[in-house]
Amino acid sequence: MTAPLHRVEPSATPSLTPETVEPYMDGIAAFLGGTANVIMQLSLRPVGRGVLESTVDSGKVTLHPVKRLRTTLTYIAVAMMGSDEERAAYREAVNRSHRPIRSGPQSPVKYNAFDPKLQLWVAGTIYWGIDDLYTRMHGPLDPATAEALYQYSARLGTTLQMRPEMWPADRAEFHPWWEQNLAQHRIEPALREYFDGLIDLRMMPWPLRFTFAKVQRFIVAGLLPQHVRAEMRMTWTDQDQRRFDRLLRGISVVNSRLPKQARLFPLNVYLFDLRRRMRLGKPLV
Repeated sequence: MTAPLHRVEPSATPSLTPETVEPYMDGIAAFLGGTANVIMQLSLRPVGRGVLESTVDSGKVTLHPVKRLRTTLTYIAVAMMGSDEERAAYREAVNRSHRPIRSGPQSPVKYNAFDPKLQLWVAGTIYWGIDDLYTRMHGPLDPATAEALYQYSARLGTTLQMRPEMWPADRAEFHPWWEQNLAQHRIEPALREYFDGLIDLRMMPWPLRFTFAKVQRFIVAGLLPQHVRAEMRMTWTDQDQRRFDRLLRGISVVNSRLPKQARLFPLNVYLFDLRRRMRLGKPLV
């Protein structure tokens, strides 16, 4: 992956703030898109290997799924809706967790959780997921607002070590960068097995697996780009696509009628919990 060598600031693009970005943040989108987005993030082999080989048991979704969900969604919430002070505090907490995550002598690829290039890929994938699900559920944003959301979403990387100038200059530059990089990724068998475990909710109690695993697999397949779907050996038909589109339309109808705080759940709750933990001096991760 290569980062752009320049950055163009669009003069006509409005600026967003932690308060004004809220209409574009959906809690239901985080639930719907989370697993598919993780698969795309980890399809970059150094990121995937960092997760597979991690010795930080407290952060493993396979061992602590609820805690891992809280940590991930809190990061998105604070990066997009938090103050500079809150972002700095969470950066410090995440850095402590990331410090041991680096490749060893036996690792097939080199990686380091502090590598800003890897963080660029993860941040770009999260932004892509936010934009993709918003468009699917609510229709496309007008160009100026879409560009403003894109520029603002650099916070998904700069909340950690990604340098601002690494973020592709605008949406016109971002989308081919993202698609070209994603198309080059190949999912190795060990990582595919890990992803299948996430999709099938193997880390959850049996009643939850029985109730939700099949629906989860359908949603994940529907949200993955075709290249990643093929790498996961998933099938997808035109009929599946029509069923999926109907499902998203139905969810969107209900979601759009919810009051703001209900629509933001659980992102707002996790951000509130972060602020509570900061006041009480409790661990943030």
